[in-house]
Amino acid sequence: MTDARALGRLDPALVISDIDRRIFGGFVEHLGRHVYDGIFEPQHPLADDAGFRTDVIALVRELGVSTIRYPGGNFVSGYRWEDGVGPVDRRPRRLDLAWHATETNEVGLHEFQDWLDKVGSELMLAVNLGTRGTQEALDLLEYANTSVKTALTDERAANGRPQPFGVKMWCLGNEMDGWWQLGHRSASDYGKLASRTAKGMRQLDPSIELVVCGSSGRTMPTFGAWEREVLEHTLDDVDFISCHAYYQEHDGDAQEFLASGVDMAKFIEEVVATADHVAAARKSDKRIMISFDEWNVWYLSKWQEQAATYGPDDWPIAPRQLEDQYNALDAVVFGDLLITLLQHSDRVRSASLAQLVNVIAPIMTEPGGSAWRQTTFYPFSLTSRLGHGRALRLPVEAGTFESDRFGAVARVNAVATVDADGASVFLVNRSTTDAASLHIDLAPLIAALGRDVSIVETHLLHDDDLYAANTLEEPERVGVRPFPHAVDESSVLSFTLPPVSWAALRLE
Repeated sequence: MTDARALGRLDPALVISDIDRRIFGGFVEHLGRHVYDGIFEPQHPLADDAGFRTDVIALVRELGVSTIRYPGGNFVSGYRWEDGVGPVDRRPRRLDLAWHATETNEVGLHEFQDWLDKVGSELMLAVNLGTRGTQEALDLLEYANTSVKTALTDERAANGRPQPFGVKMWCLGNEMDGWWQLGHRSASDYGKLASRTAKGMRQLDPSIELVVCGSSGRTMPTFGAWEREVLEHTLDDVDFISCHAYYQEHDGDAQEFLASGVDMAKFIEEVVATADHVAAARKSDKRIMISFDEWNVWYLSKWQEQAATYGPDDWPIAPRQLEDQYNALDAVVFGDLLITLLQHSDRVRSASLAQLVNVIAPIMTEPGGSAWRQTTFYPFSLTSRLGHGRALRLPVEAGTFESDRFGAVARVNAVATVDADGASVFLVNRSTTDAASLHIDLAPLIAALGRDVSIVETHLLHDDDLYAANTLEEPERVGVRPFPHAVDESSVLSFTLPPVSWAALRLE
């Protein structure tokens, strides 16, 4: 292992954007053990009066998620929202075609909002534009947001909520370009439906913000063309276009996996370019923002193997699905994806970690047992807590490695944030072989603040075993720890990042 010298400069003048706190959003879908046996387990010793696990509530609060997208995901494209309101004992069971399971509808809109109130997060609702359409979306919006006395608002009051939910952000369907999606359709057909639905929803509630479906992945054959055509129909009607991306290690190639942030950056920049091209062609100065409302590390091949085992009459309730176990390497890549989102916070104004509990999640639970933090929990909770104010570019000269897909890739990736009380720095060493000896000039920050700064927190995520993970038996095998650092008389901050590591520092 070599120790490569890396130079950086923390300058408050290098502003990217104010940070929209919705960039630290999450995602809860009716899938696997996410809702049932995850957030909701009435028989658990730690369940509250409503059946929600209080240990999970505490962990979600610690995670620091802002806005939570619900109820899907693929699930929403076959969901009838009316099934999830009213007396629980009268709610119908339905077959969920998205994930080949039975949905009991014990948890619906009211229960989920009550849970959100406990975890301190805001609701982001998706409407079904797969098997349903404009009228059903309008009905749900009226039920959720209208204060005028109508049949639907009377029903809401009878169901225990006289005052509106006041949902601000709404998704116009989910992954409508995907062949796997119920009701999937062409960009033209979806764009026309999304435009009609958006216009109707704005007539009912002009204050809402709307997200139109972009491609469900950068590798989709229609990527780019889909965004262009959908926005040609909806540019004037929506505020956001969605991006979805999942990453995993392939064939044991950790170095290539560590370049995942480059793919995310290219994805964002290409969608921005497409959206701005549509606006320019229409002679519009409108800027469509990005809602990166599904992102994570996900070993998708494992789900595909499981899905192949389901028989035609096998529709389980809350089966163990997509319960990926994350290791130290996954967490470092995950932390780099968060850095990438902050580096693009001028256009990424909302993002949703997919998902939160048990299903490709930072939090795991055992029925009747404990809850614990996966390795990915730490980069998210720390970045959410420390990363506020304005995002700053933090260029670091640390050399490159060669990626088969992307060519020369920076070994160290970094971003900073600055606020009234100080600054935070987030870094990742992507190299599998070389440590990085960091030397960051703090003089511009000190000059801008007009006072000295001190390092009050340091956090390092690294393990000599890249594949070490937290489990039910060893829930704290991998975590974060402080690391040595020094600031010299020239206001240069120095520390070393080992290979395959993620770090955060707080200066106040």
